[in-house]
Amino acid sequence: MSVPVDGLLVVDKPAGMTSHDVVARCRRVFGQRRVGHAGTLDPDATGVLLVGLGRATRLLRWLTGLPKRYTGEVVLGVATSTLDSSGEVTGRWDMARVTLEEARVAAASLTGEIDQVPPMVSALKVGGRRLHQLAREGIEVERAPRRVTVERFELSLPPGRSADPHGGGPVLALDVTCSSGTYVRSLAADLGEQLGGGAHLRALRRTAVGPFTDADAVGLDRVGPAHLRPPAACLPGMTTVVADSEVGEAVTHGRVLDAAALAGSGPGPWAVLDRSGELLAVYEDHGPGRAKPATVLAGGEPGGGR
Repeated sequence: MSVPVDGLLVVDKPAGMTSHDVVARCRRVFGQRRVGHAGTLDPDATGVLLVGLGRATRLLRWLTGLPKRYTGEVVLGVATSTLDSSGEVTGRWDMARVTLEEARVAAASLTGEIDQVPPMVSALKVGGRRLHQLAREGIEVERAPRRVTVERFELSLPPGRSADPHGGGPVLALDVTCSSGTYVRSLAADLGEQLGGGAHLRALRRTAVGPFTDADAVGLDRVGPAHLRPPAACLPGMTTVVADSEVGEAVTHGRVLDAAALAGSGPGPWAVLDRSGELLAVYEDHGPGRAKPATVLAGGEPGGGR
């Protein structure tokens, strides 16, 4: 039986698998149950999926809010039920004369802080059920728009234009950097509407989550212990504090601390390490002059809980 481990994997998810499928594969490879991911990727999409093992699963919430970068292709002239190439055609328009410059102007109007309605095929839960489950049953529910940030929405002509199986019009390559919770397929569909017709997304790839890029990612067929990063890797950019023995003892027991013991290293939240560099806990503000544990790793069994 394998010894449970803690850490972070940067996986290059292949097409044709759900994010849950990737988690299930990692469970089998490492022989442990406690595995989770930070941010769902659609089954047809490829690219960076962050997977936590053991006690690192408690840290995934610090990764889910990181900005994302995607590449893909927008097919103008054809709308689909899923807003991507996996769905049924729901509308057609002649958009052969749309120029790249016109498309870039439309993309600019979808950049910055925008309100976006989550698609029915998303993993978002409404009334305790995921929208894609309702969509498969032919049920459509009202979805409140959510404010998201699209930092960059660039369009170009793809180097090798391949025909669209739906018989669509021009194909444009996209490169999007956006906040967590942004639906790129919705951006593609909205772009088509802005241009007076419709569009859908294909060949979506997540190329980065925060500082983790697809150059850092390992293929799922090669995932193993050698690719495991320490739990502290789940906290990119977080202020770190190296605890002395007294503070380390208090942190191990999850005690509320005087913030002065941590704040000297910068604003919270704080990643608290021992002198060997092992992550003990994450602390956050707890009112004036106080800091409380948000997540404590020290003292638990590897791969398990406290």
